[in-house]
Amino acid sequence: MYRRSRSRSLSIVVTTLCLFLFGALQGNDARALDLSKAQIVAPRSLTLHEKRAVQLLVDQVEKHTLIRLPVRATWPASGPAIGVGPAGAVEGFAGPYASLITDAPAFDEAEGYRIRTGNTGGVPAVLIVGNDARGVLFGIGRLLRELRMGHGRLEIPSDFSVTTAPHTGRRGHQLGFRPKTNSYDGWDFPVWKQYVEDLIVFGMNAVELIPPRSDDAADSPHFPRPQIDIMKSMSQLLDDYGLEVWVWYPALDEDYSDAATVDAALQEWGEVFRQLPRIDCIYVPGGDPGHTAPRYMLALLEKQTEVLKRYHPNAQMWMSPQGFDGDWMEEFLTILYRDNPEWLSGIVHGPQVRLSLEATRGVIPSRYPVRRYPDITHTIQAQYPVPDWDMAYALTEAREIINPRPRDQANIIRRQSRFADAGFITYSEGCNDDVNKTIWSGIGWDPESDVVEILRQYSRYYVGEEYTDTLAQAILNLESNWHGPLITNTGVYTTLQQVQELERNASPHAKLNWRFQQVLYRAYYDAYCRSRLIYESHLEEAAMEMLRNAPQMGSLSAMRNAEGILNRAVLERVSKDWRARIFELAEALYQSIRMQLSVDKYQALAIRRGANLDTIDVPLNNRLWLIAEFDKIRKLGDEATRLRRLESIERWTDPGPGGFYDDLGDYGRQPHLLRGVGSDRDPASFATPLIGFRHQDGWRTSWQRHAYVLYEQTLQMRYTGLDPNAEYQLRVVYGGDGYRFKIGCWADSQVVHGYIDKPTSPQVLEFDVPPSTTADGELTLNWRQPPGGGSNGRGAQVAEVWLTRK
Repeated sequence: MYRRSRSRSLSIVVTTLCLFLFGALQGNDARALDLSKAQIVAPRSLTLHEKRAVQLLVDQVEKHTLIRLPVRATWPASGPAIGVGPAGAVEGFAGPYASLITDAPAFDEAEGYRIRTGNTGGVPAVLIVGNDARGVLFGIGRLLRELRMGHGRLEIPSDFSVTTAPHTGRRGHQLGFRPKTNSYDGWDFPVWKQYVEDLIVFGMNAVELIPPRSDDAADSPHFPRPQIDIMKSMSQLLDDYGLEVWVWYPALDEDYSDAATVDAALQEWGEVFRQLPRIDCIYVPGGDPGHTAPRYMLALLEKQTEVLKRYHPNAQMWMSPQGFDGDWMEEFLTILYRDNPEWLSGIVHGPQVRLSLEATRGVIPSRYPVRRYPDITHTIQAQYPVPDWDMAYALTEAREIINPRPRDQANIIRRQSRFADAGFITYSEGCNDDVNKTIWSGIGWDPESDVVEILRQYSRYYVGEEYTDTLAQAILNLESNWHGPLITNTGVYTTLQQVQELERNASPHAKLNWRFQQVLYRAYYDAYCRSRLIYESHLEEAAMEMLRNAPQMGSLSAMRNAEGILNRAVLERVSKDWRARIFELAEALYQSIRMQLSVDKYQALAIRRGANLDTIDVPLNNRLWLIAEFDKIRKLGDEATRLRRLESIERWTDPGPGGFYDDLGDYGRQPHLLRGVGSDRDPASFATPLIGFRHQDGWRTSWQRHAYVLYEQTLQMRYTGLDPNAEYQLRVVYGGDGYRFKIGCWADSQVVHGYIDKPTSPQVLEFDVPPSTTADGELTLNWRQPPGGGSNGRGAQVAEVWLTRK
């Protein structure tokens, strides 16, 4: 299924030759060609898939321009024309331009196409020639991306010409109609049809569906139809276009060593297989969800493959080792090498695989191709979290915010694509990652593609010609909003100002366009978040000043005044107009594309499932923790004790003379953390520490963020300039979400503490550092979890560290 294109040099030669020939016909006229009165010329011999492609051109042009282009079988005697068809029939539909293809060097790459423009005698013409049915389809998609369309307007640059074929053979996206997603469960089939066609325009050739039973709620209040009905319609739609149909099918039952359980699963899955018009591949994750030992999983899937082939004889079975611990991974590989199962067609690499993509390709037998399943939809607790993300964003915008990351995604694609010989189908849980899908399709087609140009096509095709550059720049700016400390990122306000200018001048169609609304929502949300962060940081500093004055004014007065200052965050909100606009845009997005940005307002499944409207006012300082501490301190019996407790709060980060403090979740306060190779070179973070977040009301901000590593990696801190004659103590808070895992700490190679259970809530733990490890004035601290862990792979997680002199 995976076919690599010829060298780019041949493509350049072909393109240059054709441009030279065509330039003579055009007189090198660079003006736009008017196609508003064009006729589409397509041969009668088109296959059903090719006819569907031509219909896509007709329908999408009409949608964007209100012009319905007629279709005919022969070149017209006069007037503009758009010739469309396969290379094998070019002489029958290309009219006077056939020689541009027949006289050119051979070009027969799978899914490849050529587009040429002409203006002979002042009569505009466009030729789209596909190497196969998909080439016709993707050639039409490229034409749609290049057309300048508006009300009654249809043009293309007269000098446009391209010869191209995809670098990556499989370029797909998971589109699951299920409750867990932040929007998909509200889509009826016409919306799905349009979205699939949108993705086809940008080069998608595979879709992964999700069956009615998955790791999800049994129903959704947003479902317009039963899940199986949408699934069948989607399967038929993809078959109509000749695209691959995958099904992500988790094995969820408790015990597949039980014969009755296996029989029930065979019947259940088989009924789904029977109802779908087309299935090309089934992909079963080894975990996330599911928890079945490889020996039982592979035995189950061998039987499921037999059932699958009853209804779809050419369909394939794939699986992933997601969630496997070390023992299960070893067992899995042993079975692959020992038994060499022929029914298994390939391996999928996705989130929670304990080996990198490169390492996975290295240990999987070469007979099995490897497909990527990259998480493009989540920002934290993810395969590719946003690097250097500010905690203010993590606590408010959270895991499924509208997340265009064009440059990050392009880097992720390019870094290790050579190890995925079966291409990719991305992991998506809604339309929040719409830009990222486009980037994966575009870079998957051509790794040398310019990200900015892909965004220009995205903006032009989806929103309008007049937004080609301005909206593309706004999307890039949204990504920049997320880089570095938010409190110092003044570009966030500039982004909003630019987007507000677009908003003021937007056409009625643009204001109703969900992709345009998404950009507005994120720009306002980012700016409001920064405004609150600045404001609440100032309030906390003013409150701490009150605590510093407690010995003079008294502890009770100091706490009362400090609490009054902190509560201004709620009683005297900042940037209320921006906040109001965010709520308006949330309503607009629910109406336009069924984005469920609130549990209460729009019945989102859960806050962490994209309902970031509900977290818009999460405190961005220590207000709740401080107020809770004040309540405890007020109950203490004497003033001296109260003052000591207030002083300990005010001096929380003070390590004392000759000591050191690190807030490992704050990029500006982790000077001793060893940062590894960096996210640019290591976007999956197999050799780079990450910053993680866990929101919990009443926790200090320093407990809601932490540094962590994956699996058995070592989280390291390095100190120099220590006093060789001093003894040191380690004070540490273990944060994170993995409280069921043990953690151990070593100073150089000596034990500070062995593997211990992490406290279920943050506590300051104290340990002596072996004096011999600091005798040379240097110290390396190492944290690890026990080897062989599986699950989500998040290993050692550390929030705060004090190294103090004893």
